[in-house]
Amino acid sequence: MNPLGNTQGTAPGQRFLGTGSGITSAERDKIYQWIIELANPETRENALLELSKKRESVPDLAPLLWNSFGTIAALLQEIINIYPAINPATLTAHQSNRVCNALALLQCVASHPETRSQFLAAHIPLYLYPFLQTVSKTRPFEYLRLTSLGVIGALVKTYERFSHVAMILGKMVIALAKEQSARLLKHVIRCYLRLSDNPRAREALRQCLPDQLQDQTFAACLKDDKSTKHWLQQLLANLESTAAADPRIAIPPLPSQ
Repeated sequence: MNPLGNTQGTAPGQRFLGTGSGITSAERDKIYQWIIELANPETRENALLELSKKRESVPDLAPLLWNSFGTIAALLQEIINIYPAINPATLTAHQSNRVCNALALLQCVASHPETRSQFLAAHIPLYLYPFLQTVSKTRPFEYLRLTSLGVIGALVKTYERFSHVAMILGKMVIALAKEQSARLLKHVIRCYLRLSDNPRAREALRQCLPDQLQDQTFAACLKDDKSTKHWLQQLLANLESTAAADPRIAIPPLPSQ
């Protein structure tokens, strides 16, 4: 059963998972069934797991998730259900794995060209910011932050939410300067590097890139990580390139720590 139904005379499955997608009929039916099962709390956990495994192999999974009835609401419910475990920090590995599967599906939606703008217009990244602001160093929380950052990273080539992204990344750098994590720093730098691909964002980053990324704060953390060190060098090189300032850019100041 196609969760979208038979719309505008299009046979079920042809719009999103047709013959050109490389998905067999049996695989297509399983994907449709898992999407339907997301709406049921009793079957949702397994559906989240199975669909998260398919996000790289199903090209049009994102539009199907976005347009199927109740799916995004179910994913947001998974996120909201974790909020009480953030403070006090009681998040378990099982809870973290489950919500990260939901976040992986949101990342799929955030990175797809047909759904990215709608994802932003719905302000869905706002639901993720509480996760990025957690400070616990336990593995469940670090996994949660890394996966949330992946969703934000899928959006950073889109300028409309630059100020929000820059603010969150800046706060994370300040936190990392106090409690360093090589894995998390790698993702933060990668997000900044992708932001610097945009000329307007690049000009803005010249004004708001945290000092900790420009001095020796993370020298020890990056000592044995050649790829992240290279990304940071490339980021700084991008910001040194010439570009005309855009007076429309307004960067909010980072909150004092």
